[in-house]
Amino acid sequence: MGLRRFGRLVKWVGGNGRRPFSTSSSSSCDEMMVQQIASGKSLNLYSAINQALHIALETDPRAYVFGEDVSFGGVFRCTTGLADRFGKQRVFNTPLCEQGIVGFGIGLAAMGNRAVAEIQFADYIFPAFDQIVNEAAKFRYRSGNQFNCGGLTIRSPYGAVGHGGHYHSQSPEAFFCHAPGIKVVIPRSPRQAKGLLLSCIRDPNPVVFFEPKWLYRLSVEEVPEHDYMLPLSEAEIIREGNDITLVGWGAQLSIMEHACKDAEKEGISCELIDLQTLLPWDKDTVEASVRKTGRLLISHEAPVTGGFGAEISASIVERCFLRLEAPVARVCGLDTPFPLVFEPFYMPNKNKILDAIKSTVNY
Repeated sequence: MGLRRFGRLVKWVGGNGRRPFSTSSSSSCDEMMVQQIASGKSLNLYSAINQALHIALETDPRAYVFGEDVSFGGVFRCTTGLADRFGKQRVFNTPLCEQGIVGFGIGLAAMGNRAVAEIQFADYIFPAFDQIVNEAAKFRYRSGNQFNCGGLTIRSPYGAVGHGGHYHSQSPEAFFCHAPGIKVVIPRSPRQAKGLLLSCIRDPNPVVFFEPKWLYRLSVEEVPEHDYMLPLSEAEIIREGNDITLVGWGAQLSIMEHACKDAEKEGISCELIDLQTLLPWDKDTVEASVRKTGRLLISHEAPVTGGFGAEISASIVERCFLRLEAPVARVCGLDTPFPLVFEPFYMPNKNKILDAIKSTVNY
């Protein structure tokens, strides 16, 4: 399997490793974003998402963006400038009702529009769970393909942020990977975020697009200004190796990359794969890598029990049982509500991953 590259791993700024919300004022953030887009220089992740939304609205008059506080830019500034440019008929606030936001989006998409709904935090997506898994995911199937809501994309920031506690830090992606009929996509960096989001908006199926919120300002890289899309359901091999395969997605990729570098100092060659799309996921790329290395480690922030890593593990064991040199390792969040002061103990950090790499290789 050849090395696939749709963009390099993120360049990190603010190297203290902490995960804070930005303390910059909204106006200064907005000015910075406008300057970055105009100059074509490096973009952070929220600016890349903003670019993608601008392009989606500009290239398709049927596209709409809506959610809580989106008209003034949203709490993370991802929708800054959209209402001013495209009007409040196409970019507008909704009541604080996640079930209503998604239900409205389903109806809008069913009428042939591109509905981009924002759920302010992934922790609050659960009131919309019924609308997503029982309505959006089944709309095409229940009508025998006569009707669909494929124009629906649901954006939501997920994951740890340093001080979010149990209501602003969760990673609920596995819940939605159990619902055939939708796609689940998670980018790791600005370049991926822009290209994957445009692909999601234009895909003929409803998509849940989770954005790693602690990368909104910390993740910076060169992002093409033009309109481009990256393929869904296609994993990317970020780093080639021979001794063990590591699989992850979203914010966890940077942690895994650091662990791979430390393992290399001890003579362990790691192959690192960004899954990018969790549903449907790219089994062939992961299988080919594991057949080469004979070992697999999966890491994600969500709790280990019932996490999507379990599905990857089961599928690869079925496909590669006779090639495995060691049990599949999972380095994930703990089976507890997401803690506040104990977040460092909960998180699957670099040292935990490095220990698992060494124990798996030395099995």
